[in-house]
Amino acid sequence: MRTVHPVASRPALSAWRFVTVFGVVSLLADFVYEGARSITGPLLASLGATGLVVGTVTGIGEAAALGLRLVSGPLADRTRRFWTWTIAGYALTVITVPLLGVVGTLWAAAALVVAERVGKAVRSPAKDTLLSHAASATGRGRGFAVHEALDQIGAVIGPLTVAGVLAVTGGDYTPALGVLALPGAATLALLVWLRVRVPDPASYEPDTRPAHRAGAGGGRLPAVFWHYCCFVALTMTGFATFGLISYHLVVGGLLPAAMVPLLYAAAMGADALAALASGWCYDRYGGRVLLSLPILSAAVAACAFAGGLGTVAAGVLLWGAAVGVQESTLRAAVADMVGPGRRASAYGVFAAGLGAAAAAGGVLTGWLYDVSAGVLVATVAGIQLLALTLAIVLKVCSAGDANVMARPGRQETRSP
Repeated sequence: MRTVHPVASRPALSAWRFVTVFGVVSLLADFVYEGARSITGPLLASLGATGLVVGTVTGIGEAAALGLRLVSGPLADRTRRFWTWTIAGYALTVITVPLLGVVGTLWAAAALVVAERVGKAVRSPAKDTLLSHAASATGRGRGFAVHEALDQIGAVIGPLTVAGVLAVTGGDYTPALGVLALPGAATLALLVWLRVRVPDPASYEPDTRPAHRAGAGGGRLPAVFWHYCCFVALTMTGFATFGLISYHLVVGGLLPAAMVPLLYAAAMGADALAALASGWCYDRYGGRVLLSLPILSAAVAACAFAGGLGTVAAGVLLWGAAVGVQESTLRAAVADMVGPGRRASAYGVFAAGLGAAAAAGGVLTGWLYDVSAGVLVATVAGIQLLALTLAIVLKVCSAGDANVMARPGRQETRSP
């Protein structure tokens, strides 16, 4: 049975400090697994993998990272052991990554690659639920945005560190992946410290409104949540991947392959800035700011697949901005639609649907690119117009506005 903490209990850390420390945890974890993912393909190839094997292993890994959340989310809700799921997921990731550098067989490396992604599935619904409690006090948009911005710092530092170690060691994967054990250990140490300081982050969210309680203990997810998932899935179906954009850059002779990572790093910077901006706007103006996502997604295709290098570079920055909104404010809105008791389940369903739509979008945009860049741009524009229309007709982007307006700190958000 779950230990029920009194609503009046005061957390040892302020909500903002909790969000910031949790963001540093994600920064360190991204340092680890983004550093490893930047060389997964070459590492597997060095062990004898073919292109088919690399594609299959990474594909299975991504499917596990998203699909298994349909299981881990409801289990986290049922057991209420959110810290346990979070710590276990992070531990699986930070332990498997350094081992990649010492295994000498393809099957073992492939198993570790998939295991790292399973760790993502184990922790994500529980982690987002913990974060949503503290973000209810800071402003959910801003709380998730600050977390995402810190997260992306690690996503940049990790690959750059691995690349530097590979350059110094002449391409030796063992030290390049072994160095990631240091931020991995720091991840777990900081996470355990945070759990000891704030054992029950739900105390940040003492919402006892009847409507909130109705969705807190069980039952079905609200209809508006499913409408929201349809809107997001439709938007992602018409969203080009960076892999396709980088392919266009290199095949089209617009940029040398060695320069693509620098453009990607710039996109990650745009990601962080857009997350902060959209999060602030969400807390101030409500879910209507998410109507900008279909517009951004259409602009990505229009810029990235038309014109010269400058136009494509602008498309890449817009792509990064759209990802920033997807990774922060979209998640914040889920917490305003679903009560605490079903929130981890909602995050599991949301992530799985998002991943399936992103996969479908990658296939669709890749096929359309082979047909014609013009057809790709026109089709994406049509899909995003349909998504925008759906959101307006079903009012999915205003569903959580009542919670936004009622949150503590709303008045401060509106003050000059």
